Amino acid sequence: MMEKVQLRIDEMNNYFVNESFKTLRTNLQFCGSDNKVIAVTSCDASEGKTTVALMLAKSLSELNKKVIFIDCDLRKSVVETKYADTKNANGMSEFLAGLVKKEDVVYSTQYDNLDIIFSGPFCSNPVELMMGDAFVGLLKELREKYDYVIVDTPPLGLVIDSAVVAKNCDGAIMVISAGRIRYKQAKKTKEQLEKSGCKILGAVLNHVEKRGERYYKRYHKRYYGKGYYSNYLPQEN
Repeated sequence: MMEKVQLRIDEMNNYFVNESFKTLRTNLQFCGSDNKVIAVTSCDASEGKTTVALMLAKSLSELNKKVIFIDCDLRKSVVETKYADTKNANGMSEFLAGLVKKEDVVYSTQYDNLDIIFSGPFCSNPVELMMGDAFVGLLKELREKYDYVIVDTPPLGLVIDSAVVAKNCDGAIMVISAGRIRYKQAKKTKEQLEKSGCKILGAVLNHVEKRGERYYKRYHKRYYGKGYYSNYLPQEN
């Protein structure tokens, strides 16, 4: 039986946030049922990438879909310290190094149908670990067990880890912080993802300031070509 952890993400719930993630999950479903393993990345740190990934996973689980969130930021993860009530949980770095079994790193949460794998202790060679057979085999096994596998990866504009992870995923979502990330930064991140061979499903514009009714109207999905979408999320963190 899996050990259970409590996630601290309920405080982020409000009408605008919930509506945004309903739109995001709907757009993801329209990208095709073959997109099950989804990497989430960003250009830089502190763009809200992890929050988006966690809330998307939670929103998908509310559709009675079996979902697992994987924290693959093995360099500087904040999931365990900021979003969970556990400390020193077994995680990806230990599993990929062969120190623990898969059953030791999968935790259930207070949300029905949502499980989680933490990053584990800091490691100095995350790229090498994620290029190994253990990572590929884990994703293959989870793909068969879950409807969606949401993989939180480091910012691709800072380290190459995300590209290594993304090449084993069905698609990727870029989180872009409004008013902070320049066009050239976003373009470079997009090109790096494309080089990995991973399909880019779309982008989420995060940290959008609320402005009453006009703000609400901006939540409607806007398509940027086949398979691409943009979502507008309020300032959260």
